[in-house]
Amino acid sequence: MEQIIEEKEGMIIEWDVPIVMSDGTTMRADLFRPCQPGKYPAILTYGPYAKGLPFQVGYKTAWHRMITAYPEVAQGTSNKYQSWELVDPEKWVPDGYVCVRIDSRGAGNSEGFLDVWCALEAQDQAECIEWAAAQDWCNGKVGLNGISYYAMNQWQTAALQPPHLAAMCAWEGSSDYYRELCRHGGILSDFFGGWYLRQVKSVQYGVGDCAEKNPNNGRSVAGDLNLSDEELAQRRAASDISIQNREWMDDDYRSRIPDLSRIKAPVLSAGNWGGVGLHPRGNFEGFLRAGSKDKWLEVHGDTHFSHFYSNYGLALQKKFFGYFLKGEQNGWDQTPRVQLNVRHPGEKFVWRGENEWPLKRTRWTKFYLNPEGMTLGESEPAAEGKLTYHTRSEGLSFSTGPLTQALEITGPIAAYLRLSSDTRDADVFVAIRVFDPQGKEVSFIGSNDPRTPVALGWLRASHRKTDPQKSLPYRPWHVHDENQPLRPGQAVDLAVEVWPTSIVIPPGYRLDFNLRGKDYQFDDQGVMLPFDTQRMYGVGPFSHENPVDRPPDVFHTQNHLHFDAGHRPYVLLPIIPETA
Repeated sequence: MEQIIEEKEGMIIEWDVPIVMSDGTTMRADLFRPCQPGKYPAILTYGPYAKGLPFQVGYKTAWHRMITAYPEVAQGTSNKYQSWELVDPEKWVPDGYVCVRIDSRGAGNSEGFLDVWCALEAQDQAECIEWAAAQDWCNGKVGLNGISYYAMNQWQTAALQPPHLAAMCAWEGSSDYYRELCRHGGILSDFFGGWYLRQVKSVQYGVGDCAEKNPNNGRSVAGDLNLSDEELAQRRAASDISIQNREWMDDDYRSRIPDLSRIKAPVLSAGNWGGVGLHPRGNFEGFLRAGSKDKWLEVHGDTHFSHFYSNYGLALQKKFFGYFLKGEQNGWDQTPRVQLNVRHPGEKFVWRGENEWPLKRTRWTKFYLNPEGMTLGESEPAAEGKLTYHTRSEGLSFSTGPLTQALEITGPIAAYLRLSSDTRDADVFVAIRVFDPQGKEVSFIGSNDPRTPVALGWLRASHRKTDPQKSLPYRPWHVHDENQPLRPGQAVDLAVEVWPTSIVIPPGYRLDFNLRGKDYQFDDQGVMLPFDTQRMYGVGPFSHENPVDRPPDVFHTQNHLHFDAGHRPYVLLPIIPETA
């Protein structure tokens, strides 16, 4: 594939620049450079979504939603070079950056075997960083910046410590392949299969003329080969089938989970409160466990992509990279290490700077589930016995009375339950919900669903084994390496991880704890967004209904929540006291 060089929109653009890896495989990159000669830092991305596919062509729904909510995104740019989850070069190149977009191995216009998040991909990206740093237009500093996939592989690559990686911004990017992408609490997420088909297989290298064309150069976004379906299948891993059939943590899963302590580059980890089902846990864990001395956490709301491109997100990224890649004395070093957009009902967010995560002033409080009156509160109940629910029902709900004063919950959550099943296993689904004074549930715009609850957690009972060295009272750490089946009717203790959240609940509202045997569902109508092909019921594409993983004879049954002396079920909540 021939490299093309042209000058457009005040930039030098180089299409399909070959970068040869150490094993001889050729990756291809698009470069967007300032026209004025000089030495510039690079903003680099490496991923499988086809670098030449415009955002508004490949992802029409998301583009429409974003520019409707944030018209600023489409302003000050021709939008010709906007690509899914990548920076817009027209907003970065004028500030003295070179944007480097690389199709990952076996995807787009890059050769090789396609295997998402494999160790070789991380090595490829590390080699690309060193290649960029050695170019005559580069000042020797390379930053990684992107959303989702382009954030997730940052954790992997940064752990390899490429010498010229000067900073990374992982925007809404999970860091644990098993626990956050594939299996929630050991339960298979339905997301992977649909995602792999729609967003990866469709732009695999070799799809050729059947793929979309890059309107800027007329080339296929998926290579210059036209391979048959059989040939394409031979050139990619069957990852979607593989994770379905591999329930337990193994060496393949481990190979895709980085040792975060090895990361030394400066880190900006930007998470989304409403991203439950994929990313936010990874942003929190990435921030906490990265070995970097210079690291920051930012958390926001709204859709998955909007704030990466909004003026708010753009300013944050440029200040961070300006400091570390260009040496600008812009005050970034005085920026609070934790920047929270604290969530209130009605999509209201109040920015607040903090020094650590979780917050030191957190009042960790046990809210007990009381079977008498189905209440939720700080008083330990005296009642004993059990409550039964069918796993296809709405489960059991425990609620506070109307609050007499505002209550802030900001941080990770854990639920401690005693449960039995009529079969050999049980899937536990936990939803933390809020109801207004009229009894209407308060939902929030999630990263992938417009009606999400406050927080969600999951655990398969046979996966209940935890690592005592890694577990914390508010964040149990399940190892997923030993099958511990249930004996029908015999109760066991479960520690359920509920992903971090933030909400300030006003007076008069109620807090609700919902225990279920299936996914949370806001209602049974669902929401169909403009141009969407999938109804959203509250968890977006992150449902858990695969019959291979959840056979009805095991998981369509009755479960029992036990209330025994010394084993009172409760949820541990991070209550943030009001400051003077």
